[in-house]
Amino acid sequence: MNDSPWAAEPVPAGPAYDALVGPQTAPMPIVPDAAGRAFDDREARDRGAAFAGGPPLRTEMPLQEPMPSPPPPPPQAPQDASPPPQKKRAGRDLRAAIGVGVGLGAVIFASLFIVKAVFVGVIVVAVVVGLWELTSRLQEKKGIKAPLVPLAVGGAAMVIAGYVRGAEGAWVAMALTALAVLVWRMTEPPEDYLKDVTAGVFAAFYVPFLATFVAMLLTAEDGPQRVVTFLLLTVVSDTGAYAVGWRFGKTKLAPRISPGKTREGLFGAVAFAMGAGALCMEFLIDGGSWWQGLLLGLAVAVSATLGDLGESMIKRDLGIKDMGTLLPGHGGIMDRLDSLLPTAPVVWLLLAAFVGTG
Repeated sequence: MNDSPWAAEPVPAGPAYDALVGPQTAPMPIVPDAAGRAFDDREARDRGAAFAGGPPLRTEMPLQEPMPSPPPPPPQAPQDASPPPQKKRAGRDLRAAIGVGVGLGAVIFASLFIVKAVFVGVIVVAVVVGLWELTSRLQEKKGIKAPLVPLAVGGAAMVIAGYVRGAEGAWVAMALTALAVLVWRMTEPPEDYLKDVTAGVFAAFYVPFLATFVAMLLTAEDGPQRVVTFLLLTVVSDTGAYAVGWRFGKTKLAPRISPGKTREGLFGAVAFAMGAGALCMEFLIDGGSWWQGLLLGLAVAVSATLGDLGESMIKRDLGIKDMGTLLPGHGGIMDRLDSLLPTAPVVWLLLAAFVGTG
């Protein structure tokens, strides 16, 4: 009798049970082993076959061996992922740039040493064209309508006043030009008035007022030599920066403003400009000395670089590469005035301090 509480009640066998459940097959006979344990005859057959040295009658499905992995590819020679070095190239048409530069230089030197007033006219033309380029780009890219007419008239008056009346005349003309910009813009709707007149006053100061110092350099007895010194030092500074930066430049000077400029190029600009400055002050400027030329060259290299960066900042804000297309290989007039404009007052001030304004 099974005393386990989980034991099931016996079910009586008989016709009634068979009718209810159905006919049953005979249960497998239980065969006790040597230790008295009971197991069915299938396990007995399996064990007997195993003891007899044969395979068991009930076997497991054999495990499938994994598929052999494909052989590794043959080793290849390492390849350099970097592209082959390419020769540096200038970003502009060098022949056109040289041709235009030589032509402009011929016009400037001819006007300087023949009739001074003709060179003043050259400055006026450059100022008016530069103002047209600047105001056109501001309107195209930013919708800023800086009034061109008062700027052009006032800019020409500034240059002439600076040549005739000196710094005092230039300041008076600048103030009147700013006032003319404010009044001229009142003829249009008031929307964006502050933005337009602010851009107009900035343009009046940036282009014609700074260019007035070139005309003021010309008023001295050795005025043509002073203008040549100013132009030569600025060009030599730009050339030194380009040559040294193109050959040895690795460290970016201002990558967010002008990615092409390097610190090595700046050192080249300083070295070239200081050497040229010492020669110019010694042989071109009356009463000048070579050590003054070193200081002048250093100041020109710094101001020319800052002027170039300032122009690059404006063009990046406008989303353009050049201010114009008037000069093949150079861009526009403003693209050539970028380093000249801020350098003019620096040269005028230092020459006035070294040798006077007469």
